[in-house]
Amino acid sequence: MDKNTQGIIYMQEGKFEEAATLFNEVIEQNPIDAVGYINFGNLLMHMKDFEHAERFFNRAIELDGNAATAYYGLGNLYFEQSLYQPAQQNFQKAMELGLEESDVYYMLGITLQNQEQFKLSLPYLLRAAELAPGDDEVLFLYGLSLAQANHLKDAKSTFENVIGMNPEHSDAHYNLGIISIYDENIDEALAHFNEALRIQPEHILAANGKKNIQALLKENDR
Repeated sequence: MDKNTQGIIYMQEGKFEEAATLFNEVIEQNPIDAVGYINFGNLLMHMKDFEHAERFFNRAIELDGNAATAYYGLGNLYFEQSLYQPAQQNFQKAMELGLEESDVYYMLGITLQNQEQFKLSLPYLLRAAELAPGDDEVLFLYGLSLAQANHLKDAKSTFENVIGMNPEHSDAHYNLGIISIYDENIDEALAHFNEALRIQPEHILAANGKKNIQALLKENDR
């Protein structure tokens, strides 16, 4: 196992000092290889040392202008600091350079979501879901963007697919409850809110939704 691979394993295990030692050795042994700088940048980002992480990613790009994962790293770094415009630019650059993974499409999608560009986020979140067909959270975020873009029919079927993958997804039930209200199906909405609360008793939004429906039903009974 090479030092980069072992360093990544250490980083995933939270052994940051051990990972730093290995990545530093990689850079010393081959100072013109961008990979060591990218890995060290990812490590520094995990440690919330954004200033130094940015330097390492930029150094990687200086060495290899086609290093897509360096741009992806910068995108994550800016996203973590809520700097969504530069995050978006770097995720797009990573894609232009051929990075074809679910994560980069997902991150660009939620970056656009956070800028309230819901319709623009849709193709990226859809592609992320296609590339990670077993990931219910990616599919849920796609459904959320559909709902935010007012594509409620498609959002409903997407949330139903999420529940098919993970019946215990409380937020999918909550959002189905909201869509049921728009469809004027109060009984179905209440059922979804109850299910969300069964899964997550402290789900405040579901509790408020249930409370409002119960108040409406009480008002109608008068």
